[in-house]
Amino acid sequence: MITHESEFRFDTDGDGTIVDITHEAREFIVDSGVTTGQMTVIVPGSTAGITTIEYEPGLLRDLPEFFERIIPSGVVYGHDATWGDGNGFSHLRSALIGPSVTVPVSGGELVLGTWQQIVFLEFDNRPRSRRVHFSVVGE
Repeated sequence: MITHESEFRFDTDGDGTIVDITHEAREFIVDSGVTTGQMTVIVPGSTAGITTIEYEPGLLRDLPEFFERIIPSGVVYGHDATWGDGNGFSHLRSALIGPSVTVPVSGGELVLGTWQQIVFLEFDNRPRSRRVHFSVVGE
């Protein structure tokens, strides 16, 4: 059994930043030596998310518009009254998407569809320094 961990760090411009981290995830798997197993990608924090999408210009426009429609940023949320930071919408968007994904590893490669990429989504209302944690277990 092999276990391997690593982190990827980067800065964001705040709400709406979408970062394709598939390349970093693939490099992590190669470096780990795992050929069969499970990789988990997680963003520590409560105002960002990890998911998979087709990383193309249309969806890069659609996704932030989608979040604005279902969880608007211009609304006052209970969290805002508690902390006064105006990012209640960020926490709700993060809760909807979730902080992590788990992807199988087979033949030393991530099991992803042809047009499927792993992406980080920034929901906070200000620029942030972020880290994404990769962990794999397998053989």
